[in-house]
Amino acid sequence: MDTVVSETLLDRRERLLGPRMTTFYDEPVHLVRGLGTKLWDVEGREYLDCYNNVPHVGHCHPKVVEAICRQAGMLNTHTRYLHEGIVDYAEDLTGTFADPLKSMMVTCTGSEANDIALRMARAVTGNAGVIATDHTYHGNTDAVSQLSCTNPPPNRWDSVEFVPAPDSYRPVSAQDWAGHVEAAIRRLEEKGHGLAALIICPFFANEGFPDLPEGWLTPAIEAVRKAGGVIIADEVQPGFGRLGTHFWGHEKAGFLPDIVTMGKPMGNGHPVAGVVTSRKVMEAFRDTFRYFNTFGGNPVSMAAAQATLDVIREEGLQENARVVGDYAREGLRELAARHDCIGDVRGSGLFFGAELVLDREAKTPATAFTKNVANALRHKGVLMNFLGVHYNVLKMRPPMVFSRDDADRMLKAVDEALGEVPLA
Repeated sequence: MDTVVSETLLDRRERLLGPRMTTFYDEPVHLVRGLGTKLWDVEGREYLDCYNNVPHVGHCHPKVVEAICRQAGMLNTHTRYLHEGIVDYAEDLTGTFADPLKSMMVTCTGSEANDIALRMARAVTGNAGVIATDHTYHGNTDAVSQLSCTNPPPNRWDSVEFVPAPDSYRPVSAQDWAGHVEAAIRRLEEKGHGLAALIICPFFANEGFPDLPEGWLTPAIEAVRKAGGVIIADEVQPGFGRLGTHFWGHEKAGFLPDIVTMGKPMGNGHPVAGVVTSRKVMEAFRDTFRYFNTFGGNPVSMAAAQATLDVIREEGLQENARVVGDYAREGLRELAARHDCIGDVRGSGLFFGAELVLDREAKTPATAFTKNVANALRHKGVLMNFLGVHYNVLKMRPPMVFSRDDADRMLKAVDEALGEVPLA
């Protein structure tokens, strides 16, 4: 008994949940409570959350909490019984999409949604080949894990081809990037797979969210469709108004995908995800694959999703993302005038950040420095993280209720951390 008492929480995790479970920061944070943009640890210390898109409308939003509790106290079953919740939500959500994206399937996770999207692509095209960028992440099922170069599976399929991640700081032209896509198509055709889909996050979030002009993807998309493939837009990170200017990332990028997937923010922390596509694609999928998801679309999940969507509208959170995001990025640009390590400031709405470099002229990635800055910010009570091809982009993706006061607190902490952490 004494041995168990002396164990740390990390020790217990390792013993009970297995080795190498990932945590954020050199000193992980033990959180016990959240509200809005704030989090509190086990010792009562407050943190400003500049990172989590899961609580999309704020941690523990009372309207979402009430909707979950009310429905859980009434009924929770699955979609083999009739219930208005899933139909009402599907009608509401698909109303945010352009034609012909009016058919929906509900899952529990973004991984499941992307797995289904790949099957849809295969069903509608008759092909198996898929193209993704070389620094993306779309989930962790066996099929979806094939799309990852950063966490490659042990049994890589030869039906997946990769293209370089776009970069606006070290720019590649739209035509050159389309050339990479065309070369990948040829390789898939030579192997006999043909092209089923190009799958992308339309904001290229994990790639470091490059600032790409509207229409930049057009040549690549045209090449995909010429080869008979479809476009899958993974909206897990940019969707639901986060970018401020548009409700969906593909709208901002200037294209209409054939299949859209979504996840994390959809239920404000409740496990809800989904796929939206055309009737044609949905019928091809249903004709080819048998699919049922016990928990996907259950009444409690739909209550959470509907409440989240309602709050986005009622509280004007897309506009808040635009206004506060513009303010925060301008603040980062002002910091760049004092800190030469800030090589680039970019983003849209409440998805923004700064690329940190050792030398502005050479644009040398400051990878270790960026990690140290994120850890320093954690000790200052501000939570954010880093990503990008070189892992040198500070990533800020807070709950959509993030305010100007929150931005000021974040900017002050970033200013201090950049001045205190040695550049190396």
